[in-house]
Formats: sequence, C-alpha cells, structure tokens
Amino acid sequence: MRDDGTARTEDGITSRERPDQSDGKVRPAHPTVVGAHGFSAAEETDLDRFAERFADAGFAALVFDNRGFGASDGGPGQKIDPRVPSRGGREAITFAQTLPQSDPERIGVRGSSYSGGHVIVLGATDRRIRCVAAQVPSISGHRNARRLIRADQMAAVEAMFAADRPARFEGEPPAMIEVPSEDGSPCALPTHDSFLWFTETGRTRAPSWRNEVTSHSVELFIAYEPEARIRFVSPTPLLLVVALGDHLAVADEALAAYEEASRPERLVCPPGGHFDAYTKDFERAAGAARDRFVEHLRP
Repeated sequence: MRDDGTARTEDGITSRERPDQSDGKVRPAHPTVVGAHGFSAAEETDLDRFAERFADAGFAALVFDNRGFGASDGGPGQKIDPRVPSRGGREAITFAQTLPQSDPERIGVRGSSYSGGHVIVLGATDRRIRCVAAQVPSISGHRNARRLIRADQMAAVEAMFAADRPARFEGEPPAMIEVPSEDGSPCALPTHDSFLWFTETGRTRAPSWRNEVTSHSVELFIAYEPEARIRFVSPTPLLLVVALGDHLAVADEALAAYEEASRPERLVCPPGGHFDAYTKDFERAAGAARDRFVEHLRP
C-alpha cells in the first residue's frame, strides 16, 4: 500500500482525517484504489506503475497477488479459479478499509485482462465499491475461447479436460498447460503478443512467474461470463478501456458488452493491442482510470 501522505487539491481530491491506530496521531485518509493482475501474472508485472500513477494523484493504492501466484500463499498453486480472485478482491477491499491511510467510504477497483472481468463482477455485487475501471477486460470466456482456439483443435482441448477430471478425482497431480507457447502448441493464451509480453516482462520483472497453469484453469476460464453482470454494475460508475487492436480479450466482445452497460458508464479506446495498454498506451489507459477515480471518489 502506497500513500504519499498529502491531499492533492489540484486534482480535486480531498482527504478526511482518521486516527493512526499505531500511535494515536491523526493523519489524512485517502480515497483508495484496489487492483490485481490478470491471468497467471504477478503484481510486479506493471501493477506497480498504475498504483504509482494513482498515488501521484492523491490516492492510496493497494495491489495484491491472487492466491497461489506471486507472493501470495494458498493453494493449489498455478490453478486459476475465477471465483477465488473475486473473493480475494472482496477481502482486499475489507483489508483496505481497515488501514489508517484509507477512507473506507471511497473505494475504487481497477482490473486488467482477466481481472478486468473480475472487477465487473465485483462492481455488480459489492456496493462498497464507488467506481470500477476495467482495462482490456475478459468479457465472455466461452466466446473468447471460440475466437482463440481453432475449431479443429477444440475437440482435443475438450478431451484434455475430460481426461483430467477423473485423474483429479483420484488425487493425481493436475494436468498442466503452458500459458503462452512459442511453437504454437496448445496453451492458455495462444497469441504471439502473449508470448512476447510474458517472456519479456513476466520473467524480467516477476521472477516468480511460471509459464504453466492447470488445464482445469482453462476449463474454468471457458465457463466464466463477466458480461452477464455488466448491466448490474450501475449505479456504480464504470469505465471500460478497450484496446481496439486487442485480439486476446477480443475488442469487439468488449465493445458489445459496453452497449449492455447501464449509466453512468464511459468508454476509452486506445488504438493498440492487449498488452500495449501496459506499454505504449500506458499514459492513456492509466490516465483514463485516474480521471474516472478523481471524478467519482470525492467525499
């Protein structure tokens, strides 16, 4: 959790005072943004850059690793069940509300990629949240999978899921699959830009990152449908950052979901691809989220 200890009045942010529980002194309490990473990543993979941008605007920012990944314990490791990050997000909000740096009545959430879908679900189900920012969000696991997995390979993927179920039931180790693959073999994120980003950024900035997840993680992804909740985020303000060149969390799926959202909603469309939102389109993506939080996390 980073807190610069000052109110940023030039950005329209003010702070109410809360006692510091450690020494009894009174210090400012800030609006707070809670965020997590996407599929299989760790908080070092650019989450810190977004948190710093929010902190520079006068927010406290809390980022966390999902259970079983990065610095988080819990298990089983390398299994991604979308219900677990959703629960983890609620727990992270509860934790943030206890901290003296945070104003518990001004909490926003930001998620990117897989966690972009998670914050849509959170925004629809947790009314402690005052603003939601979903960047390059995973909208529909089923339709996304149909776009990413070639039709002639789908039967083999489904057979892999079927073979893994009785093995897990018998207590055998789960089947594993690579996250991105260099040679085009079956993997969880079968795009070339996924391979480049994870191998260049993931391995460089997050040494704990492993290029594997359980095949059950992919099966659970295909059944995950954040779009079903998007119209229920309202009346909580919602921002969607949709990269127009995104062919991983496919752009047209996110744009169609935006049409289903209820007010107050906002759409920002950087021109690049999925991972450009972390790199060359970072200023636009981070700035849009910062401005939305400034607008809606005031007292």
